[in-house]
Amino acid sequence: MFEAKFQTFDETSDPSQGAPRLAALRARLATQKLDGFLLPRADEHQNEYLPPSAERVAWLTGFTGSYGFVVVLADRAALFVDGRYTVQARTQVDASVFAAVNVGDTPPTEWLKRNLTSGARIGYDPMLHTIEGIERLEKAADHAGAALVAVEENPVDAIWTDRPAPPLAPVALHDPAFAGETVDSKLGRIADELAAARADALLVTDAHALAWAFNIRGSDVAHTPLPLGFAIIPAQGRATVFLDGRKLSNVVRADLEAKAEVAEPAALDHALGRLAGKTVRVDASGAAAAFVRRLEAAGARAQRGADPIAKLKAVKNQVEIEGARAAQLRDGAALCRFLAWLDAEAPKGTLDEIGAAEALESFRRETGLLRDVSFPSISAAGENAALPHYRVTRGSNARLTPGFFLIDSGAQYEDGTTDVTRTVVIGQASDEMKDRFTRVLKGHIAISTAVFPKGVSGAQIDAYARRPLWEAGLDFDHGVGHGVGSYLSVHEGPQRISKLGTTPLEPGMILSNEPGYYKEGHYGVRTETLVLVERREIPGAEREMYGFETLTLAPIDRRAIVPSLLTAEERAWLDAYHARVLAEIGRLVDPATAAWLEAACAPL
Repeated sequence: MFEAKFQTFDETSDPSQGAPRLAALRARLATQKLDGFLLPRADEHQNEYLPPSAERVAWLTGFTGSYGFVVVLADRAALFVDGRYTVQARTQVDASVFAAVNVGDTPPTEWLKRNLTSGARIGYDPMLHTIEGIERLEKAADHAGAALVAVEENPVDAIWTDRPAPPLAPVALHDPAFAGETVDSKLGRIADELAAARADALLVTDAHALAWAFNIRGSDVAHTPLPLGFAIIPAQGRATVFLDGRKLSNVVRADLEAKAEVAEPAALDHALGRLAGKTVRVDASGAAAAFVRRLEAAGARAQRGADPIAKLKAVKNQVEIEGARAAQLRDGAALCRFLAWLDAEAPKGTLDEIGAAEALESFRRETGLLRDVSFPSISAAGENAALPHYRVTRGSNARLTPGFFLIDSGAQYEDGTTDVTRTVVIGQASDEMKDRFTRVLKGHIAISTAVFPKGVSGAQIDAYARRPLWEAGLDFDHGVGHGVGSYLSVHEGPQRISKLGTTPLEPGMILSNEPGYYKEGHYGVRTETLVLVERREIPGAEREMYGFETLTLAPIDRRAIVPSLLTAEERAWLDAYHARVLAEIGRLVDPATAAWLEAACAPL
């Protein structure tokens, strides 16, 4: 009945391959006269989602999470992961070969200080490390009396005999009817930013920035419509886009050539060499060390700072905002159809995680406008829901049994990107589970109702979502929210609600609001909606004030709530939200779903 066309459930991790592949890597390092190697999960664009040809960490270790950093020495090897993946790493990686280390407890720099020996030569691929990142690692190596050595040939690539070819997906034009701004206008604004920064040019290495600036999209990586390439945008004169010509139809090439020079990626090195004497802006936290050092070797000044495109892209224009609202409405109707179906099917005891994920994707495809899922659905029952970034495979697939079922999913539509999580009760939930669910909901409402002055960053409101959990001695190991793109990445910076979120929030930014709680081996809870930063008019206010408009529309499971834990204001917010869901979604769904929705959205 249902099927998945945009995601698979195959198991791609094989811990048994870790030992022989590590042995082969060490042998290769010996031929290069290296005592070790540093391997981040990255490509030359620092993408979150990588093409198969760049999944080196997964191939070497078996670990498939979105963050990983491997250090290989002659007598030991370590895989660094963050708090989202500590449990996953233990299940996917051979612990006798790779020690799994929580980066929050021991960063790679500290580990290197303790484990490197004086005189050791440790290799790294300068195309995979940012300039800021490698300089931190160089300081750690120097502390131990060791040296980092840039390699021309990645030793992992040398032993990966069946490595997939780099992607060659067609580049598509992103209609200004969705983008809301022409390429010429965007390039003009970028040039203004460069002039203000006293920079002669901007080196664009982030594929998201490339896609936004030139109103193009692609499918070189899964789930994010990216064309992989580069650009040099001058403060004065024509920009140059570096894209593999095999990706460009005549129509796309003609459109690009009307706005910029078009060259092959292999020409980038020569182009950087022609920038002698110029001040070139580079994103120190995102640009590969190889590019920065090439500029400096050519006699250019690499001006390190934030890529101005990131900020411009984060603040959505009115067309993008209206597109986001339309996408959320369409997506909410599909999600509510799924939730109504789930409520009928799950109690039968035959539904599993894959079946649920296939059903939700199918409901989204029936909109006729789905381009992709924005990430593989986290369809998690029971203890699997305690893994914040769990990915169901045919081997891990579990039945939906009494307790909590968590479904975190999203969609890519041309007018907007969605991301939503709902935790629902199957049968009965324990008192403890309801307590945790309600505390997460209280934190969610605290963010939804937050009002804050201009200049406030996500780090300053992160604790709003955690306080109800902290009061019970609880917490969670991920940020409260991330930025979201406009038919781009579901995880977009620089804005975020996190202890590390230092970028001030501005009207037009879209973020997620997703506090959670995870009891390892038992269950997990997360409630997520997307929110839009907007101006707030407050009588008598002495400062410009902001707040959030909630974009996502889908009911929150009332059966998991402990009403006595909610304040009168929190109950009023929940009832008003549910009334809005019913009013806006109820008219878009079939009668059976509408009837279910009316009950699900009843006042608490």
